[in-house]
Amino acid sequence: MKLGKAIFGGAIAVALMTGLPVTAETNKDFIYLPPENVPFKSPFEVGMQQAVLFGDPSKPGVYVIRIKFPPGFHSNPHFHSQDRHATVIKGTWWNGTGEELDFNKARPVAAGSYVLHPAGGVHWDGAGDEETIVQIVGIGPVETTQIKAPGSPEGYWPKPK
Repeated sequence: MKLGKAIFGGAIAVALMTGLPVTAETNKDFIYLPPENVPFKSPFEVGMQQAVLFGDPSKPGVYVIRIKFPPGFHSNPHFHSQDRHATVIKGTWWNGTGEELDFNKARPVAAGSYVLHPAGGVHWDGAGDEETIVQIVGIGPVETTQIKAPGSPEGYWPKPK
C-alpha cells in the first residue's frame, strides 16, 4: 500500500511538473482532468498536438498521452521501441502499416476502438476530414524512429477513401 501511495504521489508531482493545469482536481491519489483542461501542446504550433496525462514517455514506467490530429493531418511511416496501446477518443483515426505511405490502404478506426501498435511495427496514422483524438498507454522509455519512405508527403493527406 505504501508503494502504491508513493507511486501515485510521485505521479501527481510529475503531472504538476509537466504542466498539467492546477485546476485538475486531486483527492487521495486520484487525478481528475476534464477534457477542456487537457494540456495539448505542439512543438511547432501547427499540426499534431500531444498532452502527457500521466508519467513520462521518456522515462521508465507507465505513461498515458493523448494525441490530437487536426483534420487531414498524418504522420509519416515510423515505429516505436515499445508496444503502445491506443484508444480512439474522438473522430475516426486512419491507420496504415508498412513503409509505403499509401492513403488508399489506410484503415478507418472509429471512436471507442482499440489498436495495438507492437514494438517495431512500422505504421502511419492520422485524421480524415475531422479532428481526431487518440489516447495512448505504454511503458517508457519509448523512442520513435522515423522511416523516410520515398515520396512520403509531409503533413496533410488527401481524404482517405
